[in-house]
Amino acid sequence: MSVSLRWIVLVVIILALILVPFALWGEQIEGWTHAFIAAAQDRPGLVVVVLGGLLAFDIILPVPSSLASTTCGFLLGFIPGTLTSFVGMVISSVLGFTLGERLGRPFASKLVGADELQRLESLSRQFGDWAIIVARPVPVLAEASVLFAGMGRMSMLRFMLLSSLANLGISLVYAAVGAFSATEGSFLLAFAGAIIVPGLAMFLFRERDKEA
Repeated sequence: MSVSLRWIVLVVIILALILVPFALWGEQIEGWTHAFIAAAQDRPGLVVVVLGGLLAFDIILPVPSSLASTTCGFLLGFIPGTLTSFVGMVISSVLGFTLGERLGRPFASKLVGADELQRLESLSRQFGDWAIIVARPVPVLAEASVLFAGMGRMSMLRFMLLSSLANLGISLVYAAVGAFSATEGSFLLAFAGAIIVPGLAMFLFRERDKEA
């Protein structure tokens, strides 16, 4: 099997691990989420635990994260909703990165070889920052980018900075959508917020490094 075909197989396997649970249980979980929204409006503690927990395990569960984050704002208000969504998404990012590093990397090494993993590390150093930022608001790509960041041995500190800023942008916008009932175009708003917030931070950090 050629190296290119092995990479294709690896990408297909990762996408299948993300998409198959959605195909099998995504509709049921979304229906349950709608039912939970109707039943939990006066129980903020339960909302924090359940929605925060769903977002935390979004990397391995077919969770409608945009709906969950928007619901955080709707049921908890803007600031508490943002914090709940943000903490849940950060936990999910760390979990995904760890899975990519601890499980995905050994599997990829056997499938594509050590030399190809070194190429992945090089690509991660060159393009990993923007891959994390741009992919965070996009379903499936968000999970895949986190797994590949772990597989490519991106610096954990850098990954945490970039993914946390992107998660903050997404959480702010979706919580605002839920809190202020501005439902139209919510995905585009979240996408813009998730790119602008960390993108601006990256620009400021680099300008500071130039001046230092």
